[in-house]
Amino acid sequence: MQNVIGLAAPADQRQVSAGLLYGLRILVVAQALGLVVAASYAGQAVNGGAELAETHVMVGMVVHLIALLQIIAAVLVWRPGRGAGWPALASLVLFLVGMGQHFSWEMLGTHVPSGLVLFGLTVAVLVWAWSPRAAVRRS
Repeated sequence: MQNVIGLAAPADQRQVSAGLLYGLRILVVAQALGLVVAASYAGQAVNGGAELAETHVMVGMVVHLIALLQIIAAVLVWRPGRGAGWPALASLVLFLVGMGQHFSWEMLGTHVPSGLVLFGLTVAVLVWAWSPRAAVRRS
């Protein structure tokens, strides 16, 4: 008689839940697209379109909502999913900087640089979320 021993996968090769990770990926892509659209409307509004400024604000509100959902997804990937924790922190910073954007819209000296911070953090989370490293669980 032969003994069959079931071997569990090593801890470093177990995967984060695909559903959680894909949810985060979708939200990060939506965040990036929303920021590109918001920046486009902002650029056009600077050239004299008041109605485009209103559209920029509305798109910004959608980006805030996506950022809030992104925080939830990133925390779910981190805590129960045992994925990396820094995307949850980056998502929280994205939300807070986005709120700062909302309140500093008249001060272009802070509004534009913080917009670049938003875009940079979003790209960092986006690249990470679509990398194979995102699916690896922490032990």
